[in-house]
Amino acid sequence: MTLRDDFTAHLKTAMLAHDAARVSTLRMITAKLKDVDIAARPKGIDRVPDEEIVAMLRGMAKSRRESIELYRQGNRAELVAKEEAEIAVIESFLPQQMDDAATEAAVLAAIAETGAASIKEMGRVMAALKAKHAASMDMGKVGPIVKARLGG
Repeated sequence: MTLRDDFTAHLKTAMLAHDAARVSTLRMITAKLKDVDIAARPKGIDRVPDEEIVAMLRGMAKSRRESIELYRQGNRAELVAKEEAEIAVIESFLPQQMDDAATEAAVLAAIAETGAASIKEMGRVMAALKAKHAASMDMGKVGPIVKARLGG
């Protein structure tokens, strides 16, 4: 079952349960997915694969986290709650993220695998990590760990 199928099934369930907030978020996700599909058409791709959908979902969650910070600064608790609810729905479709120990182990394994010895080879390590763990690892958080391990 693909993520697209999951969105449709969860949307139907939310509609039957009269869960307006979840329905709204799921419709927003499907609309964004249609935009991503349309943007990929010039490349000859009709429907983006699940990996790109995961990246889209991560981007959606990230933008909502940024909004939450702004809403907190503006004392808009009702908007913070709305964004947090949307993040919960979005993240329910994302693969489980690695914990800190697993991330550290993956970084060390990638360094050993690529034979990287200096910060100049960070790109190779990051490429190896992305190839193996893109779905379960936040690459933005991994960069500083790799840099520290390579003596940067």
